[in-house]
Amino acid sequence: MTDRKEVPSNPRVTVDLSQYRNPPSLNKGASLTKRVVWHFVNAALLQNPLNPSSRLKILALKAFGARIGRGCLLKPRINIKAPWHITLGDHTWIGEGAWIDSLAAVRIGSHVCISQDVYLCCGNHDWKDPRFGKSVAPITIENGAWLAARSTIMGGVTIGTHAVVAAGSILTQSANPYTIYAGNPARSVKERILRGNISSGQ
Repeated sequence: MTDRKEVPSNPRVTVDLSQYRNPPSLNKGASLTKRVVWHFVNAALLQNPLNPSSRLKILALKAFGARIGRGCLLKPRINIKAPWHITLGDHTWIGEGAWIDSLAAVRIGSHVCISQDVYLCCGNHDWKDPRFGKSVAPITIENGAWLAARSTIMGGVTIGTHAVVAAGSILTQSANPYTIYAGNPARSVKERILRGNISSGQ
């Protein structure tokens, strides 16, 4: 027989989502009109599985305030909450089904690979607060990093240059450069060692 856990000492305190309000510090970064228009543009051009064109997606993102470098590749079915909070470096890839929940700044460097169904989550809730209060924090991904398929990156995290987050992992802490992280929560498992020297053709 399995022992049942005791009832908490103060069971009368319960979550009341009807009392939830966005915190005054939450910077939405755009007017209501701009956010509504982006909702439909995002659905038509970025989330649409029938639109393979990176160029159209990039033009739309730039029109709404994103800063995007040269040679970026954006696959179909991606979802970006607020492009005005987005920065992409040069030659960065975003895979199918990726969701960038950019309630705060998301800064992605150059030559970064964000694989299929990756989730960048800038928002969180206080589980001790009966009103389920929200908090947001930025995400920074430095040059050459790889976020493998279905990994999740939480707000407040910085991923160091050329770090790797393994498939299905959940990263809740900052990642050191040239280090591979795996698991839930993700922990460092080994050093990332790149072969040869691309500039010399090796």
